[in-house]
Amino acid sequence: MSVLTVLYALLFYVATATLAGGVAWKCWVYARTPQPLKIPIPPAPATRRGVVLRMLTEVTLFRSLFRSNKWIWLFGWIFHVALLAVLLRHLRYFTEPVWFWVDMVQPFGLYAAFAMLAGLVGLWARRFLVDRVRYISSPSDHLMLALLVAIAASGLAMKYLVHTDIIALKAFFLGLMVFSWQELPADPVLLVHLALVAVLMIVFPLSKLLHAPGVFFSPSLNQVDDARERRHAAGWSAKIVRAGRTPGG
Repeated sequence: MSVLTVLYALLFYVATATLAGGVAWKCWVYARTPQPLKIPIPPAPATRRGVVLRMLTEVTLFRSLFRSNKWIWLFGWIFHVALLAVLLRHLRYFTEPVWFWVDMVQPFGLYAAFAMLAGLVGLWARRFLVDRVRYISSPSDHLMLALLVAIAASGLAMKYLVHTDIIALKAFFLGLMVFSWQELPADPVLLVHLALVAVLMIVFPLSKLLHAPGVFFSPSLNQVDDARERRHAAGWSAKIVRAGRTPGG
């Protein structure tokens, strides 16, 4: 077994553990963060069922973003939907036999890669062309977009410019899942693509990309608008009341 295979196998073990552990830790922190005020963005639903429907439209249609800026919504929605299709297409490398619905997604996922790249370019362009967005953009914002663009571009390059041995690649990832390492193809474009994906997995829990699970913990979206009907008490304040003390007393 080559040194390259060993290095990439260890890299993906570290990246997977970092991604899973980091996201789980962040979600635990979000869940334990006090919500002392009722701050749902109006118009907000007055029932828990309404909150679920609102979150569903936010996650799938980006409703609030659509209302605030149509251009950002267009590029953002295209990118996220295309990313989902691309991820589903890549499940063929981790399943044997390939699930029937994953096989059905394959042609759509291929075209989605172009849409993903177009959406990223549009989102990145706005950080240069819109004055107020350029002012608040940090180097990390540009680095994340550059990383995603490089991943998409290198993936398309493997499909249309420099083909790789996808059978050996699938054997490599299936082997990683059962701790039976198989030789990784040494194609330069593939190695770059995989390295970039591993970097994204490692930095994901530390970056703004964590808004993916974080949206479900946003008090402005997940709270019921019942401040007039029901007293809202955060966990820490409820403990103070049960102890017979008043806040600040």
